Amino acid sequence: MAELKDQINEIMLKASEAFNVYKKVSAEKRAAFLRKIGEEIMNIGDELVETVMAESNLPEARVRGERGRTVGQLNKFADLIDEGSWCEATIDVGDPEREPLPKPDIRKKLVPLGPVVVFGAGNFPLAFSVAGGDTASALAGGNPVVVKGHPAHPKTGALVAAAINKAAEKCELPAGTFGFIDDASYESGQWLVKHPVTKAVGFTGSYQGGMALVKLTADREEPIPVFAEMGSINPVVVMEEALVKDHARIASKLVASVNLGAGQFCTNPGLLITTKTEGYEAFVEELAKEVAATKGAQMFSTSVLRNYELNKDKMFSHTEVKLLGTGIGEEETGNVPPALATVAGADFIKNPHLHEEVFGPFSLLVVCESKAELLDVVNGLKGQLTATVHATESELPNNQEILDALLEKCGRLLLNGVPTGVEVCAAMQHGGPFPAASDSRFTSVGVSAIKRFVRPVAYQDFPDSLLPAELQNSNPMNIWRVVNDTWTNAAVK
Repeated sequence: MAELKDQINEIMLKASEAFNVYKKVSAEKRAAFLRKIGEEIMNIGDELVETVMAESNLPEARVRGERGRTVGQLNKFADLIDEGSWCEATIDVGDPEREPLPKPDIRKKLVPLGPVVVFGAGNFPLAFSVAGGDTASALAGGNPVVVKGHPAHPKTGALVAAAINKAAEKCELPAGTFGFIDDASYESGQWLVKHPVTKAVGFTGSYQGGMALVKLTADREEPIPVFAEMGSINPVVVMEEALVKDHARIASKLVASVNLGAGQFCTNPGLLITTKTEGYEAFVEELAKEVAATKGAQMFSTSVLRNYELNKDKMFSHTEVKLLGTGIGEEETGNVPPALATVAGADFIKNPHLHEEVFGPFSLLVVCESKAELLDVVNGLKGQLTATVHATESELPNNQEILDALLEKCGRLLLNGVPTGVEVCAAMQHGGPFPAASDSRFTSVGVSAIKRFVRPVAYQDFPDSLLPAELQNSNPMNIWRVVNDTWTNAAVK
């Protein structure tokens, strides 16, 4: 352990030294580095795909898709840096003639925080792991990154880490710009987080893991931010007219979403909510029929499977929870059948243990006696990554109170869809009120994720030659300029 602690100390000190150089690297060079990482990942070829499949039980199509997403988001961050507006360069022009006091010249932009520690996620061996969104966004912002690889896929992590270091070498970046720790112990994570040069932490995983990191950082001499995405049950509300007109299609989509990837998505719809109105019985019948015809899939590991079975059994230990239906499992292949359960709205409201996440192909249908009870169910929920509403357009205006309540609980509100499938785009918000995330102001998916690892700095009365390039008068980038309290969004001429 002492040897490992020394290794971590050396890696963090190298990251600190690299920060002094990397934070000043031009936007063009940082963008080229991100693109080169993507190229090196692709250069690994089928070896990477086969390694991920062997370590995660994921099918080939899913792995290739996730590899494409990983490279795609690296390129999106590169495009963001090239465009330039992400750093929010703002020039508030001084006025020495202003009365009664001269106005200083103040110019502000976002700057990197410093070395960032990232914890690889178990359920996304590529897109949320070593070169995933946390790493890409931190590097894009000008921060060195040290990743603690997830123990579920160590060989995958090592391959991707080597690709990043190869890209850094080809781009002539300092040693320490990227570091990688392959260790399964809790102690290594604690040492990384508590190291004095660490300035922020990125995490995707369980509530218990995320909160442990939050507490560790709060107890440091210098507290630092933890950007933790900690899971969700992602409520889906099915309203009255939708039940009548579209119950079969809705049931089919929801069961498919629950079972997608053996339910191992943080956006898995783990809670379905509806009322006992016309169409309700037909909806329940369709749910049972759909799940009975659905074939299960393998989970990532025996430990994930064990936790799923444990949490599912705990859910059924509450006598008010009844089995609605199960899918098709295959013991010889390890395929885990999806399962649906049901409970009355009043019982769900009274028992907070029924609000807990069952990570896997499971969902709980809450049946309410009235719209008022449904609203009580929603208001009793904790923070969520997503919330979904199935409704006809005509009934939405009469259910604004429910929509407003859901909006207060989530980071992304969907209409007539399913929450699984998180688009990597500028408008995505993947985060939510606590405990879905440790800070609801930020997203871990999409280019806005860069905002987690930067901070604003203002320069007052500096000569143009000493300012960062983004704040100089000759800057060709799109910036905010303020003259006589009038805002314009254009380059300074």
